[in-house]
Amino acid sequence: MLITTEVFVQPEINWFAISPFTILLAAGVFSLLIETFAPRAARRPLQLALVFGALLASFAAAALLLGTETLTAGDAVAIDGPGVLLQAVIALVALVGAAGLAENKVDPSGDAFAARASAIPGSSDERAFTAAGWYSTEIWTLFLFAAGGMQLFVVANDLLTMFIALEVMSLPLYLMAGMARRRRLLSQEAALKYFVLGAYSSAFFLFGAALVYGATGGINFNDIAQAIPGRPQTATLLMAGVVLIFVGMLFKIGSAPFHQWTPDVYQGAPTTLTAFMAAGVKLAAFGAMLRLAYSAFGALIWDWRPLLWAIAAITMFVGVLAALMQTDIKRMLAYSSVAHAGFLLVGLISGTNAGLVSVLFYLAAYAFTTLGVFLLLSLVRDANGEANNIDTWRGLASKSPLTAFTMTFLLLALAGFPLTSGFIAKFSVFAAAVQANQMPIVLLAILASAIAVVFYLRVVVLMYFRAAESTEVAVAIPSNFTVVALVVSAVITLILGVYPQPLLDLISQTPVFIR
Repeated sequence: MLITTEVFVQPEINWFAISPFTILLAAGVFSLLIETFAPRAARRPLQLALVFGALLASFAAAALLLGTETLTAGDAVAIDGPGVLLQAVIALVALVGAAGLAENKVDPSGDAFAARASAIPGSSDERAFTAAGWYSTEIWTLFLFAAGGMQLFVVANDLLTMFIALEVMSLPLYLMAGMARRRRLLSQEAALKYFVLGAYSSAFFLFGAALVYGATGGINFNDIAQAIPGRPQTATLLMAGVVLIFVGMLFKIGSAPFHQWTPDVYQGAPTTLTAFMAAGVKLAAFGAMLRLAYSAFGALIWDWRPLLWAIAAITMFVGVLAALMQTDIKRMLAYSSVAHAGFLLVGLISGTNAGLVSVLFYLAAYAFTTLGVFLLLSLVRDANGEANNIDTWRGLASKSPLTAFTMTFLLLALAGFPLTSGFIAKFSVFAAAVQANQMPIVLLAILASAIAVVFYLRVVVLMYFRAAESTEVAVAIPSNFTVVALVVSAVITLILGVYPQPLLDLISQTPVFIR
């Protein structure tokens, strides 16, 4: 019997190239050790120092990698322009999200922002309710792993690495969604729904990956792309795998008809955590989907474009029409995010460099605007906690003009009004689709955008032109960390609206995925 042996060759790893996400994953391990061994009184300051230090280091590493194009870790990781840019934006979004979480205090019943009594007439303390503590410090371990998984997700260059990144990102988010203690049942229900539907997403992705491997004989994106033209006999098997992988990704981006988890999770999860999830997951999932569509399955664009065309149209109108009917502002914003997923798909289906540039810009603009909206939402309180019913926002401008003005500006950005990042983002996406001869979907997107203006302006009208129905609604006094997070979100939204060219130029310098 002839026995052959193969020598395992350890792949070369460029540690600097993969440093943005390895810094966060290593910090997650150290955070777990702090949680296990550090004295209880020392955990919070140690965790905050670790989190902010790791996120700043990750952002700096990504910034230094701009312009780098290399494959590493056995070609499992692709460091290129779009991937590095998304890593930098994810690090910055996580930094702002962490600032929003850093001093979120809890009352004896465990509700975030216990300063709800601030400025409420007749309250026992009209300045603020004395806090009893903060979020449990184990949240920072989950936070770091989720952010590290997001960064790995956008640079994964094979299906196995992408699946691992998907799970590293998702599992901590499932747990964090259930951490709203005052609304324990609603929050745990949200976490369970997120977990179950997330498991479906992972299953679709994994089954699709198996079919693609069977059809092409590879899982690396370069191997898949090279095998597609030469294997016409496996075209049906290949397309089935591509569809299943895209279905798994559409779950993650919250696209209709795979969006059912979105309103429940947004409503049930702690609002400041919802801010991070809404911004970060959209960034990571769309970044990975762009790499799949442009790098691995680019040769199949005429096959998957009609599918995503229909999904984009359905997603936009399901999002805007459902948002019109909501009375809970968090559910309204959830359906708004569904609509934005449809707008992003309009740019993706163009299949051009201009489409890629426009989607990357849209993702960055949307992320910071969404962070600001949810952080502001967490400040508006009544006697029962967060005032999420839209009617409770009546007359808010008379109680807190600055809060109302900032919320108005951010909502107008989501609606796509001029002089905001949302206008430039939508214009770029629609222009790229027009250049790719996709005018019908652009006309549908413009119609959906016009409908969306209605539910955004409804909140503005209530704040400025309707008398308050309750005197118990007030705005909590934000911590210094939260103020910084809000200022950063609003300033970036303004800058990208009035002077977007530097970011567009930066994205345009290397608008290609390597494989």
